[in-house]
Amino acid sequence: MLGLPDHGDGGGAGAGVQMDKEVRGYIDGIPAAHRALFDRLHQLIVRTHPEVTVGLSYRMPTYRVGDRRLYLGAWKHGISIYGWRQDDDGGFVAGHPALKTSPGTIRLRPEDAAGIADEELLGLLRPALSPRRPD
Repeated sequence: MLGLPDHGDGGGAGAGVQMDKEVRGYIDGIPAAHRALFDRLHQLIVRTHPEVTVGLSYRMPTYRVGDRRLYLGAWKHGISIYGWRQDDDGGFVAGHPALKTSPGTIRLRPEDAAGIADEELLGLLRPALSPRRPD
């Protein structure tokens, strides 16, 4: 399991990410069966957007860059992703239509994520926190 370093401790890809005690408590409470998947998604977000801050919103970790938001929530079968850009998901939904369970919701079980390359996940995660491109 990847550990999430405390903010500012200099250890690992998540170092320097602003995260309060409430977020840390949420993350520490994620069941062990889903924690590695959460940590994987967290690390991908932090590597792609090192300026990201993390807080709680809607009672789940919320990643913020400027006015953009991405939410990761633990549920009994895995991790859900909310706030991704449905108009720019890098082809993720087309490649994995069964994972979109409702508008704006991707539900990932660890066994589903095991067959998905980081680059595919980045296609979904990267645009969610990037500034919108002018039309």
